[in-house]
Amino acid sequence: MTQEKFSAIYQRAVQRKGSKAALAQLLSQPLTDSELLANTDDRWLAAFSQKVFQSGLSWHVVRKKWPGFEEVFWQFDIEKLLMMPDEMWERKAQDPKIIRHFTKVKTIRANAQMMYDIQLAHGSFSQFVAQWDSNDIIGLWAFLKLKGERLGGNTGAYTLRVMGKDTFLLTKDVEDYLRHTGIIDGGINTKRSHAAAQAAFNEWQQQSGLSLTEISQTIAFSVGDNRY
Repeated sequence: MTQEKFSAIYQRAVQRKGSKAALAQLLSQPLTDSELLANTDDRWLAAFSQKVFQSGLSWHVVRKKWPGFEEVFWQFDIEKLLMMPDEMWERKAQDPKIIRHFTKVKTIRANAQMMYDIQLAHGSFSQFVAQWDSNDIIGLWAFLKLKGERLGGNTGAYTLRVMGKDTFLLTKDVEDYLRHTGIIDGGINTKRSHAAAQAAFNEWQQQSGLSLTEISQTIAFSVGDNRY
């Protein structure tokens, strides 16, 4: 099956949302590389940790509890966290200010170590992310899954989007579109499916000049039950 032109996807999204202006209001812009550098590494660790806790739990509950996480984990100061002995981690995991889930609490320590190692090699985690070519954003997803803790699946990709890195997302609507058009036909998180999706998004980016973020959102708005 020939890959659909992005212009057709765009026109379908415009029709569903009522106008080009209405669609434009729904699309978000990724940060520039220089803007990404303004994200301090403690904010990256906080964002990864929040997404880990939201996985399988109520997002509302996690957000309501998040000020407690910030307090208990010293605003996610990486160096302070890595100095904590094992018994302190165990105590903090039982603090009623947070969601008491020791397995997920341990991911904070593991991901702090991953980010500290990257700081040593690249100056900062933000620098590392900003320099990563979005034409291979699946490579960054794979890195986070391999080097981080519980950052596979959509967790790493969603965090990148939240923090402003240009990335597409394999949401249900996007996945359904990619399957319906034959771009992917296997497991959504396989290397083969990721590579096929990346190739398709790169082609649409060349056609449109839009970011992966805008393309991903436009596809989602062009299918499913999200008519205006």
